[in-house]
Amino acid sequence: MEQQSRTARARILSCVLAAALAFSLALAPGAALADVRKADVVLGQTVDARGLSIAQCPSIDAEYALVMDSEGTVYFERNATSPTQIASITKVMTAVVALDAVERGEATLDTKVTVSERAAHVGESSAGLAAGDEMTLETALLALMVPSGNDAAIAIAESLSGSEQAFVARMNEKAAELGCVDTVFANPHGLDAGEFAGDQHSCAADVAKIVQYAMRDESFRAAVGGGDATVQVMRAGATADIFLESTDRFMDIYDPAIGVKTGFTELAGNSFAGAAEKDGLEVYAVVIHSSSEQQRFEDAKTLCEWVYEHRVSYQLANSPRTTTLNADGQAVEVPLVAEVAHSAWIDKTVEATFADPAATVDIFDLNGNVSQSFEFDELSGDVKAGDKVGTATFKQRNTVIATMDLVACEDVDAPDFFEGIGIWWDRLFRGFSGQPQTAQSTTVNETPLVVDKTAAA
Repeated sequence: MEQQSRTARARILSCVLAAALAFSLALAPGAALADVRKADVVLGQTVDARGLSIAQCPSIDAEYALVMDSEGTVYFERNATSPTQIASITKVMTAVVALDAVERGEATLDTKVTVSERAAHVGESSAGLAAGDEMTLETALLALMVPSGNDAAIAIAESLSGSEQAFVARMNEKAAELGCVDTVFANPHGLDAGEFAGDQHSCAADVAKIVQYAMRDESFRAAVGGGDATVQVMRAGATADIFLESTDRFMDIYDPAIGVKTGFTELAGNSFAGAAEKDGLEVYAVVIHSSSEQQRFEDAKTLCEWVYEHRVSYQLANSPRTTTLNADGQAVEVPLVAEVAHSAWIDKTVEATFADPAATVDIFDLNGNVSQSFEFDELSGDVKAGDKVGTATFKQRNTVIATMDLVACEDVDAPDFFEGIGIWWDRLFRGFSGQPQTAQSTTVNETPLVVDKTAAA
């Protein structure tokens, strides 16, 4: 009986230890809290509606997320329009309003920014500024963005607008101007507890719009893309050096990374709005309420890399046949994409290729397969190699992704007078027998599958 009791206790202890180990692994930084949800949205449709597999989707931990490119194409969303606190990501808008003042001529990057007692003692993340410090706006922006200085945020607001309230009003005006759907700013730094508790909030979709706008400004890009920095301020009549340690570790783990801004409060959780550039495509990833400081960067990296991995170069000419293009005294083998009817003849067509036979277009493969439609010009006179004979249009999910002119690969002359008489009689008899009176234009080009769902499942 005692032996059975010991065995039972040993089994219970083993189960407890196994559960504890599993729980600790689940809480480890970067561990398997990341997931894919059926309600996640890929290019405007849910993962479930698109029938995408888990392997095809980004697995992230953040509760709110979005990734889009610099042109505004949104590739992925998770609760992207749900309101949430965004902590120090708020400072992106602070920088935007400050740089807008420069653009309007109300200030310059050399405008003096002075640190008040309130600014110096605001608390939380700080650039180490002291009351009475003076610096240029350019320096203040570095103090704002690099170490996430709450002191710099208030100093900028007070120096440019006379008060925090007036500056915050401009922040909210700018949010409305940018088309933000659910954003309210209450201060220039993003603190949201204690004396700063209130209705300040935004959402991932709005943050992405703000970052997209901010990244158009070279001064902003310089402030968020340079890592640690040392700046100079005037302190008690003398120059003082201040070392600014960056809170952004995105560039440490991801080579294409180019900034932008971290954020953390208890309400916002570990958050980050990041930018990356690869192969000429700039993307912005917003992740809010990740499980850890490191995980927010991993989530941003996952989103950016997922976009790049599914961005493919699609060749427009995919023909099983080739022909020879004779133009400018040269003969070049090209894909035969169509045969265009010459209406002056009964049985003649003009071989055609694309104006650029090697043309490609970048597409997002998970958005579905490519379709094509051809419009053929009415050909009745002499046709010379290189002449335009039609237009091809390519679409993905009913969105035009490319248009391409069709050009003749050969010379085809119109019938002469006597040939024309013969064709007239031929058509007369064909009319009686119901035979076609001209050749039919045909499309030879094909559109290969972009995504084979059976292989991806």
